[in-house]
Amino acid sequence: MNALPPTQSTTKSGIDAGLAFHQPMLASPDPQATLSSERIAATMGDRNLTPKQFGALGEQYAAAWLEEHGWTTLSRNWHTRYGELDIVMLNPEYTVVFVEVKSRRSMHYGYPQEAITPAKQHNLRKAACDWLLDRRNRVPHSAVRFDVVTIVLRVGRPLVHHIENAFCPPPKKTATLRNTL
Repeated sequence: MNALPPTQSTTKSGIDAGLAFHQPMLASPDPQATLSSERIAATMGDRNLTPKQFGALGEQYAAAWLEEHGWTTLSRNWHTRYGELDIVMLNPEYTVVFVEVKSRRSMHYGYPQEAITPAKQHNLRKAACDWLLDRRNRVPHSAVRFDVVTIVLRVGRPLVHHIENAFCPPPKKTATLRNTL
């Protein structure tokens, strides 16, 4: 695939790549081809979009929204035998974040994040392991986590809900034992 020349050790976004074998950063391959979040938001309000088109725009909007918050896109729509990783990003704290995006036109069928079942989470974890093991994806990082970004249209505009560390179970409540003596 597209690997950087062995003499170049940083990516376009200035991240030290270390090894030359990694997937190229996809944050903005062509400034003209990248739509702003405002243009994507306006397009998402079009009622003539198919569900597949609406979902693709939701992923574009989520990536643009996170980039506006200082994140860097590493991969989009990365396929494995376990399924697809919607977006892989690097946040400002150098955490590799696997972002699952769920877009809905309304809340008629419930919360979008409810579509991410335990089986889906299991497959996303396996796909993330494949992404991390792929030598083209070597990027310095301090941690790994799974986030969910939901996008619901409200009055024709996208409403974003970012759920950090979405796959971690809530902390268990520990019973406090009291000495009754």
